[in-house]
Amino acid sequence: MSSVAQATADQSNSQEPPPPLVFTDSAASKVKELVDEEGNPDLKLRVFVQGGGCSGFQYGFTFDEVMNEDDSRMDKNGVTLLIDAMSLQYLMGAEIDYKDDLQGAQFVIKNPNATTTCGCGSSFSV
Repeated sequence: MSSVAQATADQSNSQEPPPPLVFTDSAASKVKELVDEEGNPDLKLRVFVQGGGCSGFQYGFTFDEVMNEDDSRMDKNGVTLLIDAMSLQYLMGAEIDYKDDLQGAQFVIKNPNATTTCGCGSSFSV
């Protein structure tokens, strides 16, 4: 095998799989701003799914200092996003973003797994 072919093979083998979801720059920047305001660099944004809402499931966001054993972790721009294993199965392929527009400022989840969503955007069904 030529050295070019070997280098190409080595690069393709060392590539990491794509992340299970997208954590946008806008969301990471807002999390960083909120963490800085709290003055606690150990805070991480936890995103979770729980039963409830008008469509069966609803999204939740909270800050947490502790990473649990079953959590998935994403780091971006100096902040950490945590998702528990149960919630991750509902959020695979989703985009977590932060929007500040005429409808207000909020974290938004664009979830390709949701078959229906509520008008408020925080409730969904699969």
